[in-house]
Amino acid sequence: MVEHSPRSLIVTFYGAYGRAFEGPVPVSALVRLLGAAGVDAPSVRSSVSRLKRRGFLLPARAADGSAAYELSAEARQLLDDGDRRIYGGRDDGAGGSGEWLVAVFSVPEQERHKRHLLRSRLARLGFGSVAPGVWIAPARLFGETEHTLERLHLTPYVELFRGAHLGFAPTAEAVARWWDLTALAKQHEEFLDLHEPALRALQSGPAPTPEEAYRGYLLALDSWRRLPYADPGLPRELLPADWPGDRAAAVFAELHTRLRDAGARFAQP
Repeated sequence: MVEHSPRSLIVTFYGAYGRAFEGPVPVSALVRLLGAAGVDAPSVRSSVSRLKRRGFLLPARAADGSAAYELSAEARQLLDDGDRRIYGGRDDGAGGSGEWLVAVFSVPEQERHKRHLLRSRLARLGFGSVAPGVWIAPARLFGETEHTLERLHLTPYVELFRGAHLGFAPTAEAVARWWDLTALAKQHEEFLDLHEPALRALQSGPAPTPEEAYRGYLLALDSWRRLPYADPGLPRELLPADWPGDRAAAVFAELHTRLRDAGARFAQP
């Protein structure tokens, strides 16, 4: 089940609406806008402090001189990469080309903490595990993978290759070994359980107010944005026939269309 933590909601807010602000986002605006999603002011302030320590947010001043925060250059790159992943939809074939991206890494034993970091970051990017030190993903993830490895200074330990799967098991069988498709399907089903009823209510009821649209979109996006990383757009022909990811993507796409711009009227000062 998705937990909407204050820190996650702040990241989601910046991805959805924060970049449209003229200049840094005032702390007072963050408190107001996260409050509309159920986050109290102390939680906003403590989460902003943690994001500042991580280098995601930078302290700044709003036009009126009040305290504010802006995105770091690395955070903007992360959100730009996220846009392509979250809103890009599923390609036909392995990244639209029938090709896969293969990451092979080797880390000296005295730096084994970097081995754990590599594994965790590749997993968070949506790579599947082929063998120890060998990971695979749709080829279209090359750019985002390159940005991530460069940002974490991990490129000396990794080689990246692009190519086709030539054997020996059928590719669908291999994909079922490389990714835990049962767990991925469960994540899609949990998203549907949470947000499909909200979509049905929108389809049959009155139009939401700007605040209702904002809150509904922020929560839906906070739930959804993890899924295109867990399930990195694997080729549809390699997935089970009853794959729930198609329906989950359609539900999010319609929620985005119905709520995103309506919510922006509440999000802007």
